[in-house]
Amino acid sequence: MNGHTAEVIPLPRRSLDGSVHMRPTTVARPPAPVTELRPRPAEPQSFLAGAARFLRRRLTGEYPVDDFGFDPELTDVLMPPLRAVYDKWFRVSVTGSLPAGTGALVVANHSGTLPWDALMTAIAVHDNHPEGRHLRMLGADLVFQVPVLGSLARKTGTTLACGADAQRLLRAGEVVGVWPEGFKGIGKPFRERYRLQRFGRGGFVTTALRAGVPIIPCSIVGAEEIYPKIADIPPLAKLLGLPYFPVTPLFPLLGPLGAVPLPTKWTIDFGEPIRTDLAAPDTDQDHALVLEIADQVRETIQGNLNRMVAARESVFRG
Repeated sequence: MNGHTAEVIPLPRRSLDGSVHMRPTTVARPPAPVTELRPRPAEPQSFLAGAARFLRRRLTGEYPVDDFGFDPELTDVLMPPLRAVYDKWFRVSVTGSLPAGTGALVVANHSGTLPWDALMTAIAVHDNHPEGRHLRMLGADLVFQVPVLGSLARKTGTTLACGADAQRLLRAGEVVGVWPEGFKGIGKPFRERYRLQRFGRGGFVTTALRAGVPIIPCSIVGAEEIYPKIADIPPLAKLLGLPYFPVTPLFPLLGPLGAVPLPTKWTIDFGEPIRTDLAAPDTDQDHALVLEIADQVRETIQGNLNRMVAARESVFRG
């Protein structure tokens, strides 16, 4: 952090006559408080000790699961191996800020052929949030259609990308993650790396407005290069029911070994919060305005990606 106060990006408000007036880029009153990211202290218990306690509680049936199927104890057991990838393989650096004491919608770019970026963002949120929040990710239908994976995703906090469910989580104070580019972002060819795809129809903006929580633009650099996708095999993708079947320099040539991601150096940046509580009550009903806000978020992330990519010296060293 550079020590400067983060500027709050205000939303347009609607006057009584229906016309839209844009607020100035700076506001007279102080911005909403934000909490700088500080890594949480490492937990003293080992992975084996945590797993043993987890198994004991499973046998007695005394463990919590929420209405969405989220199992925090199972998630905590699975996090250490993911954290090892986060720390040792991708060597993730985290910058930026997160709002404290409120729900928030983290909106990030999507890339990398396989969704490692979602998993690493979940670790970044949990380990740096002042309240140790788990990131409740919104997933596509395909995630829940895959045997074993669908059940595991739900138990570790992923929820079907449904506006009503997302609003419920946000109003409960949860940190929710969404990747609006979807499969078009994660499956784009290597030649289009760090070029954001369309952000859908702005559904994430409507969700944040109705829940009254800030939108956090999240920019991820490093994920684009873990599986350089140089081609696709549509007939095979259709046969397997997948949105694409990637061809990389190592996959499928090297078989399972080709599925090991390259050890690129990552940076995850949580940008300035875009407040939604300053918007008029009917803003979520104005589709044109919702798309305008979605474009603002997209441009913010794209601009930050451009700066971050230009600043790094090496894909593997950062």
